[in-house]
Amino acid sequence: MSGAPAHGLPTRAGVGPSCVGLPAGPWPTITDFLVEHFPAISRATWLARMASGQVADEFGVAVTPGRAYQGHMRVYYYRDVPDEPLIPFEARVVFQDRHLVVADKPHFLPVTPSGPYLQQTLLVRLKNALAIDTLVPIHRIDRETAGLVMFSVEPAERDAYQALFRQHAIEKHYEAIAPWHAGHRFPMVRTSRIVQDEPFFRQREAAGEPNSETRIELMEKRGDLARYALSPVTGRKHQLRVHMNALGVPILNDRMYPPVSPTPADDYSFPLQLLARSIAFTDPVTGQGRRFESAFKLQH
Repeated sequence: MSGAPAHGLPTRAGVGPSCVGLPAGPWPTITDFLVEHFPAISRATWLARMASGQVADEFGVAVTPGRAYQGHMRVYYYRDVPDEPLIPFEARVVFQDRHLVVADKPHFLPVTPSGPYLQQTLLVRLKNALAIDTLVPIHRIDRETAGLVMFSVEPAERDAYQALFRQHAIEKHYEAIAPWHAGHRFPMVRTSRIVQDEPFFRQREAAGEPNSETRIELMEKRGDLARYALSPVTGRKHQLRVHMNALGVPILNDRMYPPVSPTPADDYSFPLQLLARSIAFTDPVTGQGRRFESAFKLQH
């Protein structure tokens, strides 16, 4: 299944084009703007992309090296990631119909392209495997987290599925392995205000009105470690990891909470012990009750 792109550049190898808006400005050519706006990408790289038809405006007209600059327009291009790391773990499709795809994601695999990852992402792998160019994630989980991720197939139905999360009409349950803390009493609810930290990819708790809530239960205790059931009511970035760290029980093998500088590189032998275990909801398109379970197991 493929959607006709409004911008004239189709999905290529499972990857849709990136977009940049052209503001009003003095650049003689679009090429000059792109070189200045993306200092990490050389002029030669942009010229090579243009020569192979990889840069176009919002109307599908090719951007050529000498094309005069025109503000208040969008330009689409394909992003390249040289030396992209290979993620040696595979996802599994647990459900698929013409409305919805549910995948069981392994640790270390990003959901969507970002940074050094493009082809080695769940979204691009699924697009290539299922031949569905219109696939879009309805929600996301961290690259380091394993478990269930849902994708919408039809663009017109996307908002109906995303509304499940906005309206808290979906049950999400996670499992985590973390230290046992005798001072805590379970079940408990952690509420706090989570804000962006430094560096930008970390989050932290701060004073102020809470914007996050997690319900935490003890599933079992084994020595110095315990298995916890985590149910996020809200969906702040890194919420579960931040809350567990704030309670003094950071999730096992977490490379960012508590903060370590510099952030350690991936070690596939020590995956973050956090799993998006199950998800349940009433399908807003078909009206059917849905419940899905991850097949992954945490190490304990």
